[in-house]
Amino acid sequence: MPSELEQPPQAPSLPENGTIAEVDGRTCIHLDGYWIKYYEPPPESLAAKKALIEALTRRLFNHVEHGINIPGIRLAEARAAYERETDPDRKRVNGAMLAGALFNRAATIFTKLVELQADGVEIEPDDALMHECGDYLLQALELGRLVRHRGGDEGIDELWGEPFKAFSQPIATFYQSRYLKIAQTMRDIDRITATLATTFEGSHQLPALKPLLEELGECAKRKCEILRTDPDVFSVWPAFVVTSEKLRNVQPRLPAAPTLAQIHEAQESNRILKAGTALIKHIVRARVPMPKSTRELIDRCDRFRRTYLEPGLASHP
Repeated sequence: MPSELEQPPQAPSLPENGTIAEVDGRTCIHLDGYWIKYYEPPPESLAAKKALIEALTRRLFNHVEHGINIPGIRLAEARAAYERETDPDRKRVNGAMLAGALFNRAATIFTKLVELQADGVEIEPDDALMHECGDYLLQALELGRLVRHRGGDEGIDELWGEPFKAFSQPIATFYQSRYLKIAQTMRDIDRITATLATTFEGSHQLPALKPLLEELGECAKRKCEILRTDPDVFSVWPAFVVTSEKLRNVQPRLPAAPTLAQIHEAQESNRILKAGTALIKHIVRARVPMPKSTRELIDRCDRFRRTYLEPGLASHP
C-alpha cells in the first residue's frame, strides 16, 4: 500500500461545463467532455432575434420532408385541411403542413415588429403581437412531432424547438443550449463511428477500416461545430466530404470464388457502411442527434456481427 506521502496518481479532472479556453488555436467552450468552437452571441435586440429565428427556420425547412413550407398567409387553409382530414397518414402530412404555415406566420409577425421598432415604435415584451407570435411558434412546436426528416426515417424534434427557444429565451441562453446540443451530436458521431469500427474489426473483407472511420468522426465533429459563415468552412466541409466519399467507396474484398455466405456478408457490410455514412452526414448537417436512426444502425451492426463475424462464423478468404 502507498504511504501517506505516496498518494496514487489522480485522473485529470475535466473542465466544468461552460469553461471557455483556447484549444489548438481556437476559442472553445467545454460541454460534456467536448471542446466546441465558441462564437460570441450577438447583443440582445429584436433585430438580432429576427435574424436568428429566420436562420433557424431556413435550417429547419432544409432538413425536413418536402412540401411543408407553407406561406403564413395560407394558415387558415392549412388548419382547415388538417382539421377535416380523417385518414391518419394523410392527417400527419397535413399536420406537418400546418406546422410550416404556423412557423411562417410567426416569422411574418416578428419581421413587422422589427420594422416598427426600426421606425421608432417601442415594442414591449407583453405586446399583443409578441404574444400572438409566441403562440404560433408554440403550436408549431407541438405539431413538430408529426414532421419527418428529409430522409424519411424519423422526426427531428430538436429542430422544431429551436425557433421557439430563440423567441422565448435571451440570445445568450439560446447559444448555450445550442452548444449543449452540439456536444450531444458529437457524442453520437463518436458512438456511430466506434460501433462501425467494432463491427468490422474481425472482418477479412474490410480490414484496416478503423483509421478511416476515426478520420470521418473527427471531420464530422469539426463540421457540426462551425457556422456556415465561418471562413473555416472552406477547409472543414471539403475534408468531411472527401472522407465521406472515401468510406462510401470502400468495397469488400472477396476471394476469386466466393461462397454464398461471403457474398451475403459483402452485400450487407456494403449496405451498413453506406447507411452509416449517410446517417453521419444527416446528423452533421442538422447539427442535432438522431436517436432513432442511431439506435437502429447500432442494432443492425449487432445483428451483422452475430450473423457473420462471431467465432466460428466469420468468412475467410
